[in-house]
Amino acid sequence: MDHTAPLLEDVLGIPWLDFNMSNVLMIIIASLIVFILCMIGSRSLQMKPKGAQNFMEWIIDFVKGIINDTMDWNTGKIFLPLGLTLITYILVSNLMGVAFMAVFGHDLWWKSPTSDPGVTLSLAAMVILLTHFYGIKVKGVKEYGKDFIKPFPAFLPIKLLEEFANTLTLGLRLFGNIFAGEVLLGLLAGVMASGVLGFVGGILPMLAWQGFSIFVGGIQAFIFTMLTMVYMSHKVSTDH
Repeated sequence: MDHTAPLLEDVLGIPWLDFNMSNVLMIIIASLIVFILCMIGSRSLQMKPKGAQNFMEWIIDFVKGIINDTMDWNTGKIFLPLGLTLITYILVSNLMGVAFMAVFGHDLWWKSPTSDPGVTLSLAAMVILLTHFYGIKVKGVKEYGKDFIKPFPAFLPIKLLEEFANTLTLGLRLFGNIFAGEVLLGLLAGVMASGVLGFVGGILPMLAWQGFSIFVGGIQAFIFTMLTMVYMSHKVSTDH
């Protein structure tokens, strides 16, 4: 898949301010899909859930399990909305490239937002900033600052480097997996279009890789959410 971006350049006359319009469009669509799914799953709540409500409650329980695995529930329950938002938004974003390519074929506009490093690194930076915010909120500025110089003040540069590395690895892991999957889908689509392997020889690898991409998209949404809660636990828990 060609990921050459349709850019809106020099916004407001600023030479370095460019907008990737594909990202803008797909981020809006992903947000709308998540909003609609959540509205459908919660609009007619019943004591005995079924259908969309049952699926939504399953996701909530799944995120609760992630939080319980990383920190005490009394500490981590305030992060349930964050975890639910992350896992649903990232999952939908990861699968959009596969879904839209199946419908629209090869196109510059229709791709996963998470196949762009700017989007995934922005999500990662937001998560790391939130961990610092809640760390200060729970422990206070003085006590939180001491964590960066434990057990020795000489560890401060290493702790700061670790925060930068966490941002990069969290964002680039998600980007790399989704981008690589869409590139291979684009190559397989090109093989099918060329007719070199015939229709059957081209469509079987395409279907197999689409199925694998859906699996990877789900795993990456889980990993991003899990690591977010791990980083959050390190900041807000008193036993770290």
